[in-house]
Amino acid sequence: MLQNIFLFKGKEIQDLVDLNIFSYPNEVIKINDRQLISQIIKCYNGNEVSIKNKNLNNKITHYKISKPIAQLIENLNIYTCCIDEEIIVGLIFEKEDNPYDYKDIFLELLNELLNNGFKYSFDDEMEIENLLISVFIDLRRYGDEIIERFPEIEYYYRQKELFIKVFLFGIDEVGKSSFLRRLKTGKFNDNFFAPTRKFNIEYYQDDEKGLLALWDMPGQKNFRKKWLLGLQDSNILIYMIDIANQIGFEESKQEFWNILNREELNGIPLIILGNKIDLIKSSEKGKNEQITKLEEEIYNIFDFNRLRNRDWEFIFTSVKTGFNIDKTIECVFNFVS
Repeated sequence: MLQNIFLFKGKEIQDLVDLNIFSYPNEVIKINDRQLISQIIKCYNGNEVSIKNKNLNNKITHYKISKPIAQLIENLNIYTCCIDEEIIVGLIFEKEDNPYDYKDIFLELLNELLNNGFKYSFDDEMEIENLLISVFIDLRRYGDEIIERFPEIEYYYRQKELFIKVFLFGIDEVGKSSFLRRLKTGKFNDNFFAPTRKFNIEYYQDDEKGLLALWDMPGQKNFRKKWLLGLQDSNILIYMIDIANQIGFEESKQEFWNILNREELNGIPLIILGNKIDLIKSSEKGKNEQITKLEEEIYNIFDFNRLRNRDWEFIFTSVKTGFNIDKTIECVFNFVS
């Protein structure tokens, strides 16, 4: 499975002059890893690399992309492409993976993103970040759905069981990644407060009902435009709301309807999780009444009465205490079975 993507950009890449390193989701290669960087670049020394095609105004009209090269360096399974003479884009896979399984899709994605008729600038850090995230998500989806999933799909279909892609999304700090950790480990980490800035896939297996592939996307504003990349081919959507953060309701509502209004997602079942119910304080006697009132308020604020063309359900949860986590998974299987 793809672990990381990185990009080297320098004034003279072979000489490591003014080298800049960009990576996603983790900073695996650092600027002081000179020996590692030199070994990655060394494979292009003496090889034929492409030169920029330029028009009279000295603007790039087309990027030339070299064939990918596989290297095993310092226990890292690396697969790189050279873009013109200034840029190297590299992938880092798990050690047992075969990078050449990704050759065609890697080249296809780079050409699609860079040579689509629009001027692309490697001088803009935001554009570089968007490029890396886009390639990373598409390659992870390809690996999950085509390469790594195939034997699992074959097994589960043979057993007449389900293989379900669940897309989990919501704005930042609502508890999405904690929800996945709860499913995976059965535990909640009180000390895990940093908002997740990486895309992740976790699996949940029910021996009788099937296998869930849960796709978790970062909720920060810069990442939300990438949600549609992960949404493709989803069997069910889960949208999470932090019910204890009423200040964030309007932002959460806007992002919710930005996705749900898309016609291509019509018919896909939806589960809405009102998370952090444990933070709602009330006496035991008036608790049910308060929860009912809160549910009505959330329905009105988010305009859930507008939901059409799909099965959907709203569930209060607490990832911290585990409240209704099992109910959520049961609902997923019920919707798609």
